[in-house]
Amino acid sequence: MRAMRLAVLALVLPLAAPCWVSAETPPDADNTGKNVRDREDRTLTPMDQSNKKEDIDVTANIRKALMDDGSLSTNARNVKIITRDGVVTLRGPVDTEQEKVAIARTAQSVAGVRRVYNQLEIDTH
Repeated sequence: MRAMRLAVLALVLPLAAPCWVSAETPPDADNTGKNVRDREDRTLTPMDQSNKKEDIDVTANIRKALMDDGSLSTNARNVKIITRDGVVTLRGPVDTEQEKVAIARTAQSVAGVRRVYNQLEIDTH
């Protein structure tokens, strides 16, 4: 019986522990404004990626080029890339204005890209 109680406590105690342990205020994790914007069709999301082979290839080639660029931050390497009919939309946080420009330049240099919409945001955290 005691072993059973210990097993239950082992499952329950981690759930009761605070998620944020720090003297600082936790970061603002509320993305409500961005989520509403994305639902209102004012911008593309990864779900809008075209399934055409050419568009998939463009997205894959941009991603490969970003992953191969050792000067980019982790944020920059993980931006959203959405391609439809050769038109690329870049979204997500980057660390600096230089990264924002470099990513757009990289995307524009990939074969098959007709236009790039740079919607990258500089992360201020």
